[in-house]
Amino acid sequence: MEFEVTILGSNSAIPAHSRNQTSQLVQIGGSLLLLDCGEGTQIQLRKFKLKFSKIDFIFISHLHGDHYYGLMGLISSFHLVKRERLLTIFGPQGLDEIITVQLKHSKSNLGFPLRFISTQIKSEELILEEKNFRVHTFPLKHRVPCTGFLIEEKQGLKNLVKEKLQQNNLSIDAINTLRSGKDYLDADGKVIFAVSEFTHEHKPVRKYAYCSDTIYDLGLPRIIKEVNLLYHESTFDDLEEERAGSTFHSTARQAAKIAKSAGAKKLLLGHYSSRYKDLSILLEQAKEEFNESYLSEEGMTYPILYP
Repeated sequence: MEFEVTILGSNSAIPAHSRNQTSQLVQIGGSLLLLDCGEGTQIQLRKFKLKFSKIDFIFISHLHGDHYYGLMGLISSFHLVKRERLLTIFGPQGLDEIITVQLKHSKSNLGFPLRFISTQIKSEELILEEKNFRVHTFPLKHRVPCTGFLIEEKQGLKNLVKEKLQQNNLSIDAINTLRSGKDYLDADGKVIFAVSEFTHEHKPVRKYAYCSDTIYDLGLPRIIKEVNLLYHESTFDDLEEERAGSTFHSTARQAAKIAKSAGAKKLLLGHYSSRYKDLSILLEQAKEEFNESYLSEEGMTYPILYP
């Protein structure tokens, strides 16, 4: 199953140096999820030839403009291209009011259903469960209520050992039972076909964690433990550590420390301050703490890989 993230915007509050404000498109199986929607998001979707019309879920981490000012434009475009499918938006309380007011005063009647689900800011929560994946929120420490998102693929059916199939005449019921991860038993409860013999081990479940805006928070590693890919804001370099703390942001080095402590397999840096035209200092400082650190680049797609 495909599981990957494409970076649409990697800068922080101000677009600069050909970098845009925060937004990402996650593909998991046949589903497209938009994480945050900074100004210019729909332009980036078109620029990189991404099928934005197939987005069914949008997740807004918090109500700072660089994370949601592109949302109304995208909603309007969905209407103009005659969308009919349900669009579900997850976000903090107040976002539904912002959307409603803008639609009201522009006298816009959308041609598709729009559902808003409010996210919790004080605890972790399962907010979406689909056939192939789940999405959890978790609180981030920022100047306004803010949540991170943890996207986790579901464990699929087990694959059967081909040689065992060839050697045994299995019924459809036996095959379905084994693929579901259970031994196939006779009427007396005796094992006829053992799942350990007839199926391959599951691949580990892949996880992607998105930490948009947050101060350096040592409580995060427990929540995002052993994720395959972590995106963590990295607004400043070491010289601006005090400023990072006072504005409830993180340095690249702090992001790398979180990744290392969480046992993440790979770290994507992002949410760069416009003061950095050259981002090499951020990458260098992150790699000193966690070698599997990388700069997120707009237009680039990063697969969430098995270990």
